[in-house]
Parts: sequence; structure tokens; C-alpha cells
Amino acid sequence: MASAMKKYITADELRNHDKEGDLWISIQGKVYDVSDWVKDHPGGNFPLMSLAGQEVTDAFVAFHPASTWKILDKFFTGYYLKDYSVSEVSKDYRKLVFEFSKMGLFDKKGHIVLVTLLFISMLFAMSVYGVLFCEGVLVHLLSGGLMGFLWIQSGWIGHDAGHYIVMPNPRLNKFVGILAANCLSGISIGWWKWNHNAHHIACNSLEYDPDLQYIPFLVVSSKFFSSLTSHFYEKTLTFDSLSRFFVSHQHWTFYPVMCFARLNMFVQSLIMLLTKRNVSHRGEELLGLLVFWIWYPLLVSCLPNWGERVMFVVASLSMTGLQQVQFSLNHFSSNVYVGKPRGNDWFEKQTCGTLDISCPSWMDWFHGGLQFQVEHHLFPKLPRCHLRKISPFVMELCKKHNLSYNCASFYKANEMTLRTLRDTALQARDLTKPLPKNLVWEALNTHG
Repeated sequence: MASAMKKYITADELRNHDKEGDLWISIQGKVYDVSDWVKDHPGGNFPLMSLAGQEVTDAFVAFHPASTWKILDKFFTGYYLKDYSVSEVSKDYRKLVFEFSKMGLFDKKGHIVLVTLLFISMLFAMSVYGVLFCEGVLVHLLSGGLMGFLWIQSGWIGHDAGHYIVMPNPRLNKFVGILAANCLSGISIGWWKWNHNAHHIACNSLEYDPDLQYIPFLVVSSKFFSSLTSHFYEKTLTFDSLSRFFVSHQHWTFYPVMCFARLNMFVQSLIMLLTKRNVSHRGEELLGLLVFWIWYPLLVSCLPNWGERVMFVVASLSMTGLQQVQFSLNHFSSNVYVGKPRGNDWFEKQTCGTLDISCPSWMDWFHGGLQFQVEHHLFPKLPRCHLRKISPFVMELCKKHNLSYNCASFYKANEMTLRTLRDTALQARDLTKPLPKNLVWEALNTHG
């Protein structure tokens, strides 16, 4: 009798509720209206906007702690999804989440955070000491490199804090995130979360994943040649003559571009915090960036001449290029697709869009845990100290359902990435496919 009283909607009807102001989602067959919640969602509006109108249980389970289930009822529409079903892959995935939760893995942070913070402190002290108390160009060059390596390590901590897996509660995670990202590295943790959550939700979607949208400098697929729309940046990614020029040589310029990619992160952080975009803790974030832009230029100014100052900054930025390369290896050579992310193939999309980097356990610190990229994408709220432990379970599940589990050495991953970039570069050189000229190009080539 109770079942007969339930109200149902079909998946097709649910798909109609996918626009701003009318956002519905289904979790375990119950339909929720999150239209008003989108502006307060801790993960930003993009995940809800991207997955609205769909069944999203797997994505919800991946990103939210058990306590979040308690607040769902206030968004319940009273409707149930009529044709709700769960694939065998999803059933096994949710079992793994339950088993890991029962083992307490999501709550055990390990000692890696403390060790990394001590390592960061040591790097900071060595770099500052080299600048203030040592003479010699080589020492100052080494100090710049140490500063860049410090930014890499603080980036790993900021990454984990953004996933709320460093400290026992959100407030402390936010504090550590601002300390590691804003104060030490000059990167807004709010900007990073906005960008990174979109990447996780839309892993390797050419239109929705910002981590693949590097026009005019880099593209990983010829599909970008048709000037796709970025639903993250809300603009057309125009592939014009200037883009063709850069992309045609991208397999040669990849590493130099990565060395200075951090400059874009500095700019994007400031743009986000200084515009009208909804940003939580904007004041604290701006204060954190102010701290960075006081101590870092002040430290650089202590060097004896402009030549060494420029050298120090370039060394710092170039070292962080290593981390940018690591991020790229995990996805550039993996499968890509065009269109919105779908909630009903969560496990499949995360596994085919990511690449693990094989390495011995004593090198885990170097990769910040992200060498287990497949595992991290499937269990983003799992502390990195457990990723190696759960890797066999993920491999077994992939094998059971005949899904790819991609893994390569660091050298092989670089080779695969360069091959992807080279293949796309050669296609971009095809001059039989004319493109609209860039406005700058036209201005420089206008006569009369």
C-alpha cells in the first residue's frame, strides 16, 4: 500500500530539470531539488550544474562523508525514479566504499601530513638561509630550486586539504589549505577547489574538464580544432591561426610551458578573488595571498642584483614545472570524450580517463600520492597514505568487469604524453583545413 502511494518520474522527465533555477538529481532512486542549495554547495556550483537531471549516487558517495546523508531529506521532492537501476559495476564500487569505511580508512590520516609539514619547514629554512646568509650564484640558484620544491610539497598538502582529508574537521582543513596554498604558494585554495572539483566530476571531458583546456598552447585531441565550448570557463575555446601555430609545436614546447604554468595559477587566483564570483572565506583568502606577496618579493629583493633575482624566480617556477608535468601525465594520454559527464557510468569514466604511475613505495612522497590517480579519482576523500593499500582491490574490480586499469612508469608516461601531443600537433599542421585568422595576426598583416 505504501509503495502504491509513492510518486514516480522517469529518467527522461528527470533530464528536463538540468537548468539553473531548476536542478534535480537522483540519489539511490530518490529525487532531490538542489536548485537553491547550489549557491551554498561546499564543492561549488559546477558539479551540481554538470550532473543535474541525472542519477548521481556514485558521484555523491565518492565525494561526501556519511554525515551528509542526514541533510538530504530537506531537498526531497517526494518523487522516486521509476526506472532506477544499479549496474553490477556500481554495486561492487559501493561495496568497496562501504568496506573501506568499515575499516576506518577514511578517518585514519596517518603521519604523512606531519612529516610533509616538517619537510616544508626544512625546505623553507634552507631556502631563506641560502638567500640571507650565503654568497655565490650557485647557492642562490639552489635556494630558488628549493623554494620551487617547497611549493610542490605545499601543493600536495593543499590538494589534500581541499579534499578535507588532512585534518579531522572542515574548519581545520580550510586553515591548512589557506596556509599551504595561499600563504606559502600564492595560489588561492578556493580557486583550486573550484577548478579541481570540476576536473574530478568531468574527468577528461573536453568541454567540461578545465584540466584539458589549455588553448592556445596545448591540446590533447583534434576535437578541439572545431572550437569547442568550455562549460567551465563559459566561453568558446577558439582554435584559430595563433592556436594552430602553438599546437603544431606543442610536443617541443610542452616542458617549457609547464615550467611557467604556475604564472597562470597566480593570475587565475587573483581574478577569482577580485571578481564577483561567490567565494567562501574571501577575506581570509585575500589575506593569505597578501602574506605571500609580501614575504616572497621581500626575500627575492635580498639577493645582491637583478640578475640573481630573476634567476631565483625562474628557478622557483621551473622546479614547479615538475608538478605540472605530473598532473598532465595522469590524464593527457588517457581517453577523452565530448559532452556532459554522466552519473550512471562514474566508475568507468574515472578509470578510463586516468593513468597510474608505477613507482616503489619509498618514492610515494615524490608524487604526493597522485601516482595512484585511478584510486584517488574513485575515492577522493581517502587519505593518500591508504592509496597503495587499496590499489589491489581496484585492480581486481576492473579485471572482474573487463575495464581498463592504466598504469605506466614515470618514463613511459612521459613518452605516452609526448606521443599524444605529437600526434595532435601533426594533425594541426594540416594546412588543407583553413582556420579563421587570429585578430592579432590580422592586425599585423593588414596593409594599406
